[in-house]
Amino acid sequence: MNTIPSSPRRVENLTTDKGKVPVYATGIIEQPWNDYSAADHDVWRQLYERQREVLIGRACDEFLQAQDAMGMTPDQIPKFSELNEVLSAATGWTLMGVEGLLPELDFFDHLANRRFPVTWWIRRPDQIDYIEEPDLFHDLFGHVPLLMNPLFADYMQAYGRGGVKAHAIGPDALQNLTRLYWYTVEFGLIQQPDGLRIYGSGIVSSKGESIHSLESPAPNRIGFDLERIMRTRYRIDSYQKTYFVIDSFKQLIEATFPDFTPIYTRLATQESIPAGNVLATDAVFQRGSGEGWATDGDI
Repeated sequence: MNTIPSSPRRVENLTTDKGKVPVYATGIIEQPWNDYSAADHDVWRQLYERQREVLIGRACDEFLQAQDAMGMTPDQIPKFSELNEVLSAATGWTLMGVEGLLPELDFFDHLANRRFPVTWWIRRPDQIDYIEEPDLFHDLFGHVPLLMNPLFADYMQAYGRGGVKAHAIGPDALQNLTRLYWYTVEFGLIQQPDGLRIYGSGIVSSKGESIHSLESPAPNRIGFDLERIMRTRYRIDSYQKTYFVIDSFKQLIEATFPDFTPIYTRLATQESIPAGNVLATDAVFQRGSGEGWATDGDI
């Protein structure tokens, strides 16, 4: 692992005349907790209080329970060192400070070794409602709590190991695996006895998508199917057209048991599926109305 001894940078996407270009950073940094400003802590407070209010009755029970067990509060930005004491004891995971987006292989390697990268900096007050790249709030509030859950923690490690392997196989395999991460870790829903709930970090860290994913008539909500997900394109510039629903975290970890290599070979001969399509073979919780969907832009 690369370590940066000097003051950490705030690494964000680069804006060019051709749009946003991601900028990657590989160094591991100590969280500069004493350098956070009053405005930084206030952004955390605003986001934390708003999201917790929205998530009651919308986020899955495991998420809310884990967040409480970690000791996160709106009072101030949590210290990674204090969270690590609780997280390491629960599932053996460790948080690491990073400056921004990591290259894919670095990210996979960290997950495979139960290390979760957390961006050290938090969005500015003018970015409260939306920021394109992951910041401290998205990473810490959205991703970290479920690492307290043994089944989800194992899934994340298995995903990291799979990512290292897919990276060696080639870009098509990597694309298939990226879609799995997107539709589970970032934008997944789970069926609880009392109804659909959120567990994906991209949803739980967003007020608008927390409501949209469960209550809007626009998106499809479809039962989890590994190969279907690996073929399905997605949106990075809007709410999702389709959400996939697991029945338990056990279902996720069991999905990673097989060797994905023959799956990648099989999928290489099949067309990708547009983000909003519903197939005859889908287990449909809700067929979306499609209201407000863009006609292009699927990744």
